[in-house]
Amino acid sequence: MNKKALIAEFIGTFTLIFIGVGAIAADHITGGKLGLTGIALAHGLAIGVMASATMAVSGGQLNPAVTIGLWTAGKINTSNAVGYIIAQCLGAICAALLIKSAVPAEALTAIGMGTPALGAGVSPTMGLVTEIVLTFFLVFVIYGTAVDSRAHKCGGLFIGLAVAMGVLMGGPVSGAAMNPARWLGPALLGGGLQNAWIYLAGPVLGSILAAQIYKTQIEK
Repeated sequence: MNKKALIAEFIGTFTLIFIGVGAIAADHITGGKLGLTGIALAHGLAIGVMASATMAVSGGQLNPAVTIGLWTAGKINTSNAVGYIIAQCLGAICAALLIKSAVPAEALTAIGMGTPALGAGVSPTMGLVTEIVLTFFLVFVIYGTAVDSRAHKCGGLFIGLAVAMGVLMGGPVSGAAMNPARWLGPALLGGGLQNAWIYLAGPVLGSILAAQIYKTQIEK
C-alpha cells in the first residue's frame, strides 16, 4: 500500500468536503449570492484542481464510489482500494470537523452541515436514480479522460466539469453527492443520517455500471 497515495486521497477528498460545505454556507451567509451555479462551480473546481494535483500520485480518485468502480474493472487491487476508501472517508470526516472552526455555527446549522439531501417533493426513488445517473456520468468521464490509455490526458479539468454539471442538475433533487464520502463526513458531523442508503448505494451502482460499460464496450 502506497503511503503517498493514501495521503493524496485524504487531502483531495478533504478539499472537496471543506470547499463544498463552505460554499453552501457562504451562499447562506451572503443571502443566496452564490446560488446553485456558484455552489456547483465550487465543487467542480475543488475536484478539478485536486484530481490534477493527485493524478500522478494516486490517480486522483477522491471518491469511494470511483474506487469501487475501478476495482471492479481491475484498475486497482483490493488492498489499495480498501486503503483509498479509508483515506477518502477520513479526509471527509476531518474536513467536516474542521469546517466547524471556520464557519459560524448558525450557518452550518441552517444548511444541515451541507449534507446532500432530497429536495422538496423528491421521493427516495427519484433521489436514488439521480445519484446513479450522475455518478455514471462522472465515472464515465473519469474512465475516458484519466484511465483509458488512449485518452489525451487533460488533468482533472473535465472531471471537475462533470462534477459541476452534476451539481447543476442534481443539487436541488438529491444534493448531487455522487460520492459517499461527500455525504458521510457532513452527515456524521451534524447533518444526520437520513436516507443513508441512497448516498451509499446510488453512487456505487452508478460507478460500477459506468466502469463496466466502458471497460467491456469501449476500452477494448
